[in-house]
Amino acid sequence: MLNFTDISWTGIIAAAVASFILGGLWFSVLFGRAYSAALGRAHDPSARPAPLMMVGPAVWGLLTAIATSVLMTSLEVRTVGGAVAVGVFVGLGYLAPTTVNTGINPNIPRPGLYGLVSGAYHLLAGVVIAVIIVLL
Repeated sequence: MLNFTDISWTGIIAAAVASFILGGLWFSVLFGRAYSAALGRAHDPSARPAPLMMVGPAVWGLLTAIATSVLMTSLEVRTVGGAVAVGVFVGLGYLAPTTVNTGINPNIPRPGLYGLVSGAYHLLAGVVIAVIIVLL
């Protein structure tokens, strides 16, 4: 049974913020060029993202953190090792595959690169979210 009562809102908020910051760094500083290439766009580090590109990831990161917290609470995960295992399971089982599947469409010029860059981010974000939740 899913446990919605014992979740840590402090952990959820912190995990969502960390996921958002990681995404900002991942898709700009760390892999901005590769991400732009995957989308068939010129890399422009000075470009300001549209508001939806800021709000959307924040909202979806929060929802991911809530779902991960409920899952971990229900599974009684209380150790960092357990959190890493859940993060990898969720990252490889849901987050990365969904991202790769999203990239396999005619609007993404380089779906393999898109899946690699975005999928790797979502895998790492899943682990970061789970670890922060178990710590807080």
